[in-house]
Amino acid sequence: MIRRWALLPALLLAACGADPMAAQQPTLDGKPPIVIAHRGASGERPEHTLEAYRLAIDLGADFIEPDLVLTKDGILVARHENEISETTDVADHPEFAGRKTIKTIDGQQVAGWFTEDFTLAELKTLRARERLPKLRNTDYDGRFEVPTFAEILDLLALVNKGREVPVGVYPETKHPSYFAAIGLPHEGPLLAILGEYGYKGRAAPVFIQSFEVGNLKAIRAKSDLPLIQLMDGEGGPADDGKTGYAAMATPAGLKAIAAYADGIGPNKAMVIPRGALGTLGDPTSLVRDAHAAGLKVHPWTFRRENYFLPLGDKGGINPAGHGDLAAEIDAFLKTGIDGLFSDNPREAVATLKDKP
Repeated sequence: MIRRWALLPALLLAACGADPMAAQQPTLDGKPPIVIAHRGASGERPEHTLEAYRLAIDLGADFIEPDLVLTKDGILVARHENEISETTDVADHPEFAGRKTIKTIDGQQVAGWFTEDFTLAELKTLRARERLPKLRNTDYDGRFEVPTFAEILDLLALVNKGREVPVGVYPETKHPSYFAAIGLPHEGPLLAILGEYGYKGRAAPVFIQSFEVGNLKAIRAKSDLPLIQLMDGEGGPADDGKTGYAAMATPAGLKAIAAYADGIGPNKAMVIPRGALGTLGDPTSLVRDAHAAGLKVHPWTFRRENYFLPLGDKGGINPAGHGDLAAEIDAFLKTGIDGLFSDNPREAVATLKDKP
């Protein structure tokens, strides 16, 4: 006999859109999902710093993720955007006051300071700061440099010595068509430096990702390194005004992606949408459809702050407080995702290690 009160937790979960009895779906290759440290351990340290990447590695991340933009002298550096006022102390440098400007990036006007207007030597005089100061610790502001991609690969070369399974790198080309239009294309420098550090072939511990399509196709024409097509819940690639991400997420769209990429990196709401109250809904068919097309699925981004969590996993009303990130991750693992991006590799790795 089953007591009615014993069913209450399951009924409550069902009311929130999560099925506690849902079977775990397999990943594409049957291997455990990977943890991709989103901009490093960016929930613990200022994002895109060597210190954030090093901490992510120490916490057990399988891959670290640098977003790549270019300097005036053509050097790949790690920043979330080429506009750097949110993530550095550039506004505090009077010698660079005259560099502030307004540019059109992917059809949007953006004001601030831009990496392509600085040499690497000039950028190295800046210091990183927390991008989300209302949600996260700012004690490390002003301590760390803007790293080059070469410095990130140097770090990986060092930590991977003696490792049976190396920590991989998951670079994103940021605004590639914009940078190509100003004479600073990503493809050549990116492939050259990856080759110099030994990243070659289908089995290399690397994924190259982009929200654009032409960039990935250009890389595929020159390289067999694994590629990931990023997708958002709205809009479409900046280099293709005719095709939206919604169309790309259909079975036909996924089949087209499979002709040049190895997987997709969707906004996590494309895998499990949220209801009007912020509860998790029922999974879509995206993971199943992508696997049918031979594509891996790595959704983004999993964060522990209440501000980002589904209603049922929040740990209170303070947006900066921490909720039950493991519960959210568990729901997504059941869909068969092949990996996930997280600002909090400590919690993400612990959640995956708890799985049989």
